[in-house]
Amino acid sequence: MRNKTILALGLLSTMLMAQGALATDLSIVHGAVGRDHDVLRAALDRYEVESGNKVTIVSMPERTTDQFAQFKLWLSARNADIDVYRLDVIWAPQIADHFVDLTDATKDIIDDFSPMALQSQKVDGKLVALPMFLGGPALYYRADLLEKYGKPVPKTWEELTATAKDVMDAERAAGHTDMWGYVFQGAAYEGLTCNAMEWIASSGGGQVVEPDGTISVNNEAAAKALDLAATWIGGISPEGVLNYAEEDARGIFQSGNAVFMRNWNYAYALVKGDDSPIKDGVAVTVLPSDGTHSPASILGGSHLGVSKYSKHPEEAIDLVRFLNNYESQKARAIDSSRPPTLMPVYDDKEVAEKVEFIPLWKPVIENAIIRPSAPTKTSYNEASSEIWTAAHDVLEGKTTGTKAVAKLAARLKRLKGSGWK
Repeated sequence: MRNKTILALGLLSTMLMAQGALATDLSIVHGAVGRDHDVLRAALDRYEVESGNKVTIVSMPERTTDQFAQFKLWLSARNADIDVYRLDVIWAPQIADHFVDLTDATKDIIDDFSPMALQSQKVDGKLVALPMFLGGPALYYRADLLEKYGKPVPKTWEELTATAKDVMDAERAAGHTDMWGYVFQGAAYEGLTCNAMEWIASSGGGQVVEPDGTISVNNEAAAKALDLAATWIGGISPEGVLNYAEEDARGIFQSGNAVFMRNWNYAYALVKGDDSPIKDGVAVTVLPSDGTHSPASILGGSHLGVSKYSKHPEEAIDLVRFLNNYESQKARAIDSSRPPTLMPVYDDKEVAEKVEFIPLWKPVIENAIIRPSAPTKTSYNEASSEIWTAAHDVLEGKTTGTKAVAKLAARLKRLKGSGWK
């Protein structure tokens, strides 16, 4: 009996040692806002139990501009320490050569993914990254305050400006001296490119650089949209908004110190969370327009790519598939209000019950406008920098909308040269 016990223990020890030998250590680099980190860690914990592998999260700064600069350094150096990258929706055309083509590895699941999301990640027929979640910004507003003062939800930028001021002034007169009318992403980074493109497109000014590569920004409608935004600074928006990213705006709004906020989907779970002081008074709607043109929301989102320099590409692909399966996308939708890229999740009853935001946002995602990363190709980063710089100069009062769009068009034409490359 004793010999059998020893033999059994020996076999068990051998099995455990074999499992340990087969286990793989992976890393995923991940820039997070809101609950993203915790939601990812929970998914990775499930993956580790299922696969036996271990995954380390390499955290990054909030701003995607800072993330991309670091990613390019790692990829240029052929860094083998990072297996999976969380990539912004606009990066595929610029860094495709550094990533594994996921076409064959995902052919059994790809039909359930958003066609638009997939298209954004294809470069010369190569699937650079598997879409993880989508984003479309909304206008968050204090429904309780609009009701209190008898104000309708604004549908135009002019209405937003007037309503924000009226409610802000009334709240300040009632003793809420820290109240502001509108907060958004006004810092000189990618977030301001998104805001500026939305102001311009929803005012009939085009998409700055059109899908065919034409530079269209030098027009009166675009100039007028920027000029209106400039009136917000120090008026309905704090001067500090010129340095705000997503979390800065959310912090002001969620603390109860703003009437309106422009932000992405992730903020919904936070402003409606149990610990949010404004959870019962918040609602969302589409962003305003000029009243003549359709509202415009920039397509956002993050996708997962496998580094060509990974020492464990098969395991890394398995991780990407796991993080984008139905269970993971459903959990992400519920826990962090991230719109899924797997279309069946939008019809999940539990998701609809727990986060009414997700099914309501499906048409917003489907009709979002896309930043010009495809037409500008490897020049997108420089093009975006020119866009946010022009917008920031107008917001700061350094120049007018008319001068800014003319200068922006000239600088984009110089960047384009004989053709975008």
